[in-house]
Amino acid sequence: MAEKQLKEADEAPSQHDGHRDRLRQRFVKSGPGAFQDYELLEMLLFAAIPRKDVKPLAKQLLTRFGNLAGVMGASLEDLKRMKGLSENSAVMLKGIHAITLRMLYNDIEQKPVLSSWQKLIDYCTVAMAHDKREQFRVMFLDRKNKLIADEVKQVGTVDHVPVYPREVVGRALELGATALILVHNHPSGDPTPSQGDISMTREIIKAAKALDLAVHDHIIIGKNGHVSFKAMGIVDFHN
Repeated sequence: MAEKQLKEADEAPSQHDGHRDRLRQRFVKSGPGAFQDYELLEMLLFAAIPRKDVKPLAKQLLTRFGNLAGVMGASLEDLKRMKGLSENSAVMLKGIHAITLRMLYNDIEQKPVLSSWQKLIDYCTVAMAHDKREQFRVMFLDRKNKLIADEVKQVGTVDHVPVYPREVVGRALELGATALILVHNHPSGDPTPSQGDISMTREIIKAAKALDLAVHDHIIIGKNGHVSFKAMGIVDFHN
């Protein structure tokens, strides 16, 4: 009897079904442009949390992580710490983030990235801007400047990542790459280069030049924007 009552209660219409239906209908009629960020997040959470008012949770997630990009870019561990968000729900959000990242990568993979610069920046921003640890990645390009590989070479602490120029250029030779784009993130959000960033870039340029490899740029990604060493003239990439 108890099991039957529980089943009937689970199958009974939720008091929130009306709100969900109205939100879905408004989405179909007006599109995502008519929605606030928390409403879009609500709709994502509908599938993972079927019988609960998720509006408060959506707003709490945005407050905790700053914006939609911050929510989707948050680590699985940080998401799981949110009260009311189960592991399944957290995994779903990270799955959507992974799909978004894959779509952006598909837009630049095997394409001349120097002529698709904004797409490269968009990809790196989604991949790195909200990571709490510094990571250093290298984009390996062929002689036509097509992207042949994107690899995270090192992951460090909140404000430091060790980089070894020999490993970078050695991997380029293994892949048959002829050019590189260096990318790393600043978890602080401020993409302003440090003196260490500048020195490390010069070391990699020097190591690459000895093996006839070009370094096109070094990009620093932060939550508050990005910096291109080449655009700012911070180092001489042709020296």
